[in-house]
Amino acid sequence: MTAYKDHLGRPIVAVTGMGIITSLGQGLQDNWNALSSGTSGIHGITRFPTDGLSTRIAGTVDFIDIPVPNAVERSYAFARETTIEALAQAGISGDFDAPLFLAAPPIEPEWSARFELADRSPPADHDGDAYERFLAAMRQRPDPTFHEAALFGAISERLADRFGTRGLPVTLSTACASGVTAIQLGIEAIRQGRTTRALTVATDGSLSAEALIRFSLLSALSTQNDPPTKASKPFSKDRDGFVIAEGAATLVLESLEAAIARGAKILGIMKGAGDKADSFHRTRSSPDGGPAIATIRAALADAGMAETDIGYINAHGTSTPENDKMEYGAMSAVFGERLPTIPVSSNKSMIGHTLTAAGAVEAVFSLQTMLTGTLPPTINYNNPDPSIILDVVPNKKREKQVNAVLSNSFGFGGQNASLVMALEPA
Repeated sequence: MTAYKDHLGRPIVAVTGMGIITSLGQGLQDNWNALSSGTSGIHGITRFPTDGLSTRIAGTVDFIDIPVPNAVERSYAFARETTIEALAQAGISGDFDAPLFLAAPPIEPEWSARFELADRSPPADHDGDAYERFLAAMRQRPDPTFHEAALFGAISERLADRFGTRGLPVTLSTACASGVTAIQLGIEAIRQGRTTRALTVATDGSLSAEALIRFSLLSALSTQNDPPTKASKPFSKDRDGFVIAEGAATLVLESLEAAIARGAKILGIMKGAGDKADSFHRTRSSPDGGPAIATIRAALADAGMAETDIGYINAHGTSTPENDKMEYGAMSAVFGERLPTIPVSSNKSMIGHTLTAAGAVEAVFSLQTMLTGTLPPTINYNNPDPSIILDVVPNKKREKQVNAVLSNSFGFGGQNASLVMALEPA
């Protein structure tokens, strides 16, 4: 039936379930209540000592019980909980019996685990390097916990076992665009007729001392530690970097036809997705914004929509001096003189940058924006950047019904991705 096809004759993709965890709390309702009221989840770090570090704040998720304190266990636990919530909302029980697309962080063992392994490694001889000594120690006394902590692919395997997904679970990592990439793969699988539904999950529980230090060395993190809640200030003149954070989100995607056939409630429509690579630099975006502009235009074209159809933009809005400027330039090129009249807010002002999870977390918030008719604010917007002319929904939420949203995710390594979502099919 043409009622279930898009402008290119492909199956229309609906969202029927959502689950979310951020530093604001667990579950969609708690998160939305906090986000829409302008509450910040950023706080001082307690997971590890921060003495001598220039950044001592983050949006860690410390309220989920995990059996072993490592990034794999955290990332799996977040993904498990958001998937349980999303499937319950979608009304799907038993085996999911469809593909799983997971965005997960590229995890490495914690320093403490490496030190422990080094302590029980045989002494160095003139032939053996540290890596060989570590392997010798592992052969001598296998350590399943350490082994799993080094295998981020284990997260998708465990999710597949837990929820009964079909086929090989796909694990991907495209930096800050990962969450959108996972959703995009789910959309494509349904459009191509390979499945009538897909489980798309993005999780990041990888915050460690090493991660913090690495981002600090890139001068990417805010050093405005006091008070923590004021540090993330996208599009402000005195922004000085992003606030690193954790979280997860799961979306259940289905063909509109299959969802309606089983009587599911339709939460929104995934109208289009676009992605483009930026080869300019490993961490910096192309100064002319060309790849970001092309990404937004590709998402609109995929959705079969014009710039004038977009009523709200969920910005990447990291709060770094360079990224906010580049994103503004890209949006200006696409939306032109109309841009100052389009509400553009950044969830990261409240939850920080959830890295691998960000694109999916912000997709959930974008859908919730349309479902509730409430635009979440950009908080800490007290000193506007005069070179960035935007309606950032400053500091307080706004009641306004929008029917189509653009959500941007522009990441390190030249990974750019955008989603276009709508309340109803055309």
